[in-house]
This record gives sequence, structure tokens and C-alpha cells, in this order.
Amino acid sequence: MSMTSSRPYMIRALYEWIVDNDFTPHIVVNALAGGVEVPQQYVNKEGQIVLNVAPRAVATLELGNKAISFNARFGGIPTDIYVPSHAVLGIYARENGQGMMFDSEPGGQPDPDPAAPIPPSGKQDTKRPSLRVVK
Repeated sequence: MSMTSSRPYMIRALYEWIVDNDFTPHIVVNALAGGVEVPQQYVNKEGQIVLNVAPRAVATLELGNKAISFNARFGGIPTDIYVPSHAVLGIYARENGQGMMFDSEPGGQPDPDPAAPIPPSGKQDTKRPSLRVVK
């Protein structure tokens, strides 16, 4: 018998730890994964978006087992955000970078981009997501 993913539990635990220490939780999201609903104009060239999920920055935050959902403002426009748990690449505190990046899970791969060229070897280029502290 297989177990459910530990990712949503780890996200909730780290979120609580970061907030309890008065830091600002951010999640790194694979915006190319299936089911992700984020403003695409803020997605970087690697297909990722970093979202501030601090209680003061979002409304109606739900950290569920299947997904994270909330409402936030982007450019002053209220926007509903939906991120399946498998699309969360990491969670960290903005102030010190402490947190966790997650490994890929079965079924959590990004949807292939039909416009992306396939290298001659026939394999897609797979890069591991990276986290960088910007001051």
C-alpha cells in the first residue's frame, strides 16, 4: 500500500515555523505544472514564480493536502491563486532563506511545453530548481 505525499504536511509545518518566528514565508512554484493558476506575467524564464504567503499578504489562505489556494494582489488587482501541492518546489523565509526545497514526486512533473524544442538525443533538458537569496 502506498502512502500519501508528505509534501503538504511539510509545507504546513514549515509555514507555521516561519510565521511563528515572525518571518515572511515564500513558496517557490513550478508554474508549468498542471493545474497551477498564477498570473503568468510574473513567471520567470525557468517557469517558476515565488509567492509571498504571509498572513498579511494574502486572504483566505488554505494549505490543504491537494493544493494551496489564496487570494493576493498583483499590480493592485485581487487574484485567486491555486497551486497543487506537487507544484510547490520549496518554502523558505524571505529574511534568512531558511526552509526546504522538495524533490520531484511521481505524477508531479510539469506538463511538457509543446513549443519547446527537443534536443537531438530525444530527451528533454531537465534542470533542478535552484533557490537564491537576493538582498
